[in-house]
Amino acid sequence: MTTALLQTTYFGPIQWYQKLHRYDHCVIEQCDSYQKQTYRNRCVIATANGLQTLTVPVEEGRGKREEVKDVRISDHNQWRRIHWNALQSAYSESPFFEYYADDIHPFFEKEYTFLVDFNEEIRQKICELTDIHPSVTYSSVYSVDGSGMKDFRDVIHAKHPQEDPEFQPRPYWQVFQHRHGFQPNLSILDLLFCMGPESIFYL
Repeated sequence: MTTALLQTTYFGPIQWYQKLHRYDHCVIEQCDSYQKQTYRNRCVIATANGLQTLTVPVEEGRGKREEVKDVRISDHNQWRRIHWNALQSAYSESPFFEYYADDIHPFFEKEYTFLVDFNEEIRQKICELTDIHPSVTYSSVYSVDGSGMKDFRDVIHAKHPQEDPEFQPRPYWQVFQHRHGFQPNLSILDLLFCMGPESIFYL
């Protein structure tokens, strides 16, 4: 049985969901130290002006080594409204935005306390909408070396991605491709809104 070790993600990149689909089992890390500027609390979408990063604000932890499972979402700056407005602006002209909007919008209305809980509900919904059925568990202790699993915790990284021979981005139609060219490995929402039910064949 093949097992992938992954970080938790906020509407994670296509590469992340590919692992969920292709591996027999996936373990999502929740016992590592929280780090800024990762997919744990951010996603990247394509807009009329180019790429835009949407970041979920989190409360400052009591210590520098706060574990991911203890990270709390902050409610300042009306980030939910900002994120939803950004998605509407970027994808209102995509083929499947209206089809999935009622499934996605509730994540920007309900308040969640912990980031991992928020991300897990998102993961479940995205898996439902893309029709993938992964076997997923969460880590109970931190493993430095991945304990025999295929470790993608630092490979799939927002700022410093590492080489992944298993993931070769293939072009698909994007809303603003005529302006900026094809943008690979964006948030799974880009694939979902642009490709709809065919997203599973890309994964």
